[in-house]
Amino acid sequence: MKRIAAPASTPGRLRLCLGLALAFAIPVSSNAAAAEVSPTTASLIAAPEVGWPQFRGPRRDGISDERGLLQSWPEGGPRMLWSATGAGRGYSSPIVAGGRLYITGDFGEELRILAFDLQGKPLWHATNGSSWLNQHLGARASVTYSAERIFHQNAHGRVACFDAASGKELWSVDLLARFRGENITWGLSECLLVDERAVFATAGGRDALLVALDKRTGEVLWRSEALIDPEDNASPQNAGYASPILVRFAGRRLLIGCSSRHLYCADADSGKIQWTQRRPTSYSVLAMMPVLVGDAVFMSAPLGPPGRLYRLLAPALPGGTVGVEETWTTDLDTAQGGVVHVAGRLFGSYYPSRRGWAALDATTGKVVYEAPDLVKGAALHADKRLYALSEDGWMLLLHPAAAQFEVKGRFRLATARDRDAWAHPVIHDGRLYLRYHDNVQCHDIRATP
Repeated sequence: MKRIAAPASTPGRLRLCLGLALAFAIPVSSNAAAAEVSPTTASLIAAPEVGWPQFRGPRRDGISDERGLLQSWPEGGPRMLWSATGAGRGYSSPIVAGGRLYITGDFGEELRILAFDLQGKPLWHATNGSSWLNQHLGARASVTYSAERIFHQNAHGRVACFDAASGKELWSVDLLARFRGENITWGLSECLLVDERAVFATAGGRDALLVALDKRTGEVLWRSEALIDPEDNASPQNAGYASPILVRFAGRRLLIGCSSRHLYCADADSGKIQWTQRRPTSYSVLAMMPVLVGDAVFMSAPLGPPGRLYRLLAPALPGGTVGVEETWTTDLDTAQGGVVHVAGRLFGSYYPSRRGWAALDATTGKVVYEAPDLVKGAALHADKRLYALSEDGWMLLLHPAAAQFEVKGRFRLATARDRDAWAHPVIHDGRLYLRYHDNVQCHDIRATP
């Protein structure tokens, strides 16, 4: 295994960090210094809100804790409770929080955030800037719900906060203009991560790679240094397409996400970058959310380096920098569909390297089994079953058994001739929510209705 040392702090770097803290009125956190540093297993930090308040669920891992769900579906799929049109064009997934469903969609030249009740009735809509009018038309990012507010970033970097009850806009920040960033080929797609105090965003600019904004006002709490890539004309790294996760490790809170060519790890309380791993691809597409696997992080992407597991290393001294160590590699090259980690295995689909889905041993990265006949798509796990929404519009219920994927049900959500059914499934309170562009569906998946 190749060990990559954490960057050493120098007096010059220390002066720079202190200068930035003073310049931007950053509240200095004592968490890192006060915590006992120990090589402990990492854990995801979940949102406190009930429901499915952000992209890929409370922990952003694509795993639902619900039980008592149907273990197989009748022919034609589970009972549909309702179907609603009017969501606009988009690839963003719905969220469910505060007794409502929220989703984004493009309508002509504007991006709208829409609220529905849980019977599919429209309640309000608000505009967050311009729609995406280039290749692959449609809204990108899902909203995030926190403390009765909605947070969203559109494809052009407009970060805005809305009242969840009425849709009234409370504040906004032009991320690219503020931190001198540039948009990426297919539009910014990051689903914002929000904690009890801050909204975190990958600015990807000359002035900052990452920023934390006050969730009440939009004011800057901290900003990291820019990420300069010496192998890419010494240019600052733009944002990637993936959304970050929030991890607790060795007494620290860590943001782990992607720029256009790097996997990064930063201290969530100060913005200090802990380490980066260069992962260039043919089209600078890092779109899969990092997956926590014990004390390590799995990351993959198409048309680039192989998928790899990166082990987190606790700081050698209190207040030191978290390090990283490369471990196994795999040919699994998932893009935007996501990977889930359940019971020692990783489940996800291939992108261009091969066809179908695979189960990997999370300890070694070895392929346990594959299903080459299944079309790639988005993964969600709940109650011993894998919910696989294929990009051709078929919704599948799979049993990830010991030796193979067993199909336990399927139905057609949409006839997606362009293979663009890219929104991720959502489960809340025994209901399965699905989106294909303008249409949102709700299905009853409880074992005992």
